Amino acid sequence: MSGTLLVISAPSGAGKTTLLKRIMAEVPNLGFSVSHTTRPPRPGEQNGVDYHFVSREEFLAMRAAGAFLESAEVHTNLYGTSKQAVAEKIASGVDVFLDIDVQGARQIKAAGDPAAVFLFVAPPSWPELEKRLRGRGTESAETVQVRLANARKEMAEAHWYDYLVVNDDLAAATEMLKAVILAERCRGRRNASGAPVAIPTP
Repeated sequence: MSGTLLVISAPSGAGKTTLLKRIMAEVPNLGFSVSHTTRPPRPGEQNGVDYHFVSREEFLAMRAAGAFLESAEVHTNLYGTSKQAVAEKIASGVDVFLDIDVQGARQIKAAGDPAAVFLFVAPPSWPELEKRLRGRGTESAETVQVRLANARKEMAEAHWYDYLVVNDDLAAATEMLKAVILAERCRGRRNASGAPVAIPTP
């Protein structure tokens, strides 16, 4: 029994990372694909846990070798998802989250994987998104402006995703995302923990 590929995207500041951490802690049999990136680590981030931090040269060599399921340039940095790592987890029956930009999500959508499910996390309002980004205090004013400009483009892509979760209240958004995962497990003839089930026969 194979797992499900859960592709999740959101504009920076929508609270996707916090939402995913809660889901990973509460729902069994979930995996997370750790992306490769050329951006420098933020304070507290660990290599191999938050991202695989690599040089631009290393990244381009991996992409040329066909190592990525998808790759994209976001906020002047490169990001990519390892084909092998995702395939191994799904084959083991684990549902795998891909936390990727809309560029990468479109690549996977275009590839036509019928098992992939696409989820978009949106902020409750534009003013709230600006407030969250400026309130981080980890980026320059110029970087915030780049992220806001990209957010406008990303929000315009939300219409083609399978599911939309508005992160207004974290607890409510967590329950909505959890409901999506459980619904997809039911569709795949699996129970709440992700294990396969059979229809009882007399």
